[in-house]
Amino acid sequence: MSVQYHDLSAPAAERDWRQAIRRGMRGRCPHCGEGRLFRAFLKPVDACEACGEALYHQRADDLPPYIVITIVGHIVVGGLVLVEKFGDWSMGMHMLVWPLLTVVLCLALMQPTKGAVIGLQWALRMHGFGGSAPQVEVQPAASRTGGQ
Repeated sequence: MSVQYHDLSAPAAERDWRQAIRRGMRGRCPHCGEGRLFRAFLKPVDACEACGEALYHQRADDLPPYIVITIVGHIVVGGLVLVEKFGDWSMGMHMLVWPLLTVVLCLALMQPTKGAVIGLQWALRMHGFGGSAPQVEVQPAASRTGGQ
């Protein structure tokens, strides 16, 4: 059995992924850059209020927290190592600065990171952002009998 994919639509126009990521980081629609991307802190809108682009397809899920954890971890651990090497902070100062910095950085980076991921998904036409799915045609394979 063989499977053939037929895309009946015309080739889609190229989307600039850099611009879509920048717009998403600013909390704007990746298509037009005008409408809001979020209705709450991390809840995206279903459709852009300015251009009508459907945004309910997004599946950012776990990627934004992983990105934020990586960035914040590098900043906090790097800062901690530098302070330990060149500074002389008390344990109380460490216990005040590093947890507070971690929470503030995570909250500050989470929404722009999720917006950037949604913008990238839109630009790459992932998870339904590309329009209709290609039609799949399944055909039976030719028989391989020995001619008898």
